[in-house]
Amino acid sequence: MIVKAHAKVNIFLKIVGLRGEYHLLSSRFMQLPHLFDTLRFLPKEVPSETFTLRGDFGCETEKNTIYKAYLALLKHTGSRKMETFFHTHEVVVDKQIPEFAGLGGGSSDAAAFLNLCNELFGLGLRRETVALIGASIGADVPFFVYDYPCANVSGIGEIVEPFEEVPLDLITVTPEIACDTGAVYAAFRKGYLHTLARNRESAERFSRMQSDILLEDYSATALNDLFAPALSLCPELQEYAKKGWFFSGSGSTFFKRREA
Repeated sequence: MIVKAHAKVNIFLKIVGLRGEYHLLSSRFMQLPHLFDTLRFLPKEVPSETFTLRGDFGCETEKNTIYKAYLALLKHTGSRKMETFFHTHEVVVDKQIPEFAGLGGGSSDAAAFLNLCNELFGLGLRRETVALIGASIGADVPFFVYDYPCANVSGIGEIVEPFEEVPLDLITVTPEIACDTGAVYAAFRKGYLHTLARNRESAERFSRMQSDILLEDYSATALNDLFAPALSLCPELQEYAKKGWFFSGSGSTFFKRREA
């Protein structure tokens, strides 16, 4: 069985508060149907008790979101069937979503893994339970678990509400600029906390608006509170900040509507 793990963009992303070390957000996530990784489970050449992950990743297995998803799911279910299966099978990922790009590739991979395991091993977990497990791995994972084309996402990513609209035809450009998510959020915390009240007002308004109207009426800076902090860390992003282009997540991807 082969499953797709789609990328997403943030139509808007507002930082509306803090919860300890976490940032509370209000955002509109939209899936990109044309951009996805694929996951499949294949037999190992030599069985072993080591969880084996194969793909073009920028980190070792122990730090990979799929491996973290496996550990979290195993801890929650104690499934011997699943554990034994991965003694004889490896996870193979065809990576197409750029890393460090604000497209949620790692989170989408983790969600696809969780959903596939739930189905394949008959774990019987409700989607809400899978999403809670996913939230322990990464803030974007619950959105991908629910697999909504568009959704308003809030809290630290655990609150996902489907938003009824026709998904936009979007194109993306990802510069070869690695935006460190932690550093971008730290830059926001250092220099932009005074905007939280204004951000909450904007978020309440944006969450009710259609995405095409948001992209028509607002700038990249107004829609994404992480754009200015990212620019302060990576000023070379300015080269791509052209009229009609918007910034996804903590970057470095820019997106816009495809011209008719």
